[in-house]
Amino acid sequence: MTRESRIADLLQTLRHDGIHDEAVLRALAEVPRESFVADPFVNRAWENVALPISKGQTISQPYIVALMTQALELNDRMKVLEVGTGSGYQAAILAKLARRVYTLERHKPLLRQAEELFRALGLHTISTLHGDGGLGWKAQAPFDRIIVTAAAQDVPPVLVDQLAVGGIMVVPVGEVSHTQLLLRVLRTPSGVEVTELMPVRFVPMLPGTEEF
Repeated sequence: MTRESRIADLLQTLRHDGIHDEAVLRALAEVPRESFVADPFVNRAWENVALPISKGQTISQPYIVALMTQALELNDRMKVLEVGTGSGYQAAILAKLARRVYTLERHKPLLRQAEELFRALGLHTISTLHGDGGLGWKAQAPFDRIIVTAAAQDVPPVLVDQLAVGGIMVVPVGEVSHTQLLLRVLRTPSGVEVTELMPVRFVPMLPGTEEF
């Protein structure tokens, strides 16, 4: 099976599963997922599965990437914060859809690898930070959209504070050993409105940073 047919099959699966935003589907087709997976899994890059990367992390299943991205309701005027760069794949998708992407990662080696990929792929609208995801990126707030790619125990109030009024955050919430829920959080003038999207399983959001 050719790379093109693998991509076509994946997009067909995503459409069948409810991904209807054509801009999101185009972004998934344009970003070379094989560049973001570990060498032993390159031949599985276009399968609809999560795959391991270094530091005990994963590159999310394409369906989850597409669902979270679709839930953000992005346009090319928006400024987006990603908490948890990981492989860099989600940030690369966001960069195809938003004006500017700010992504932070607690594991410095993961962040450096992602930065190399961003440069190699010509993704010049992504800014990176080695930092504690739970603290967000206050110096660049407010953000039109925030996406969190690790599970918090609850909706993080610090990140809500960095979300513009009218902005949307997509965040998995819950303990790793129990069912987590993917939430869509809309910031309103008086608080937040929370919508449950689906059960998920993400690595936990941890405090602090890792240098090695």
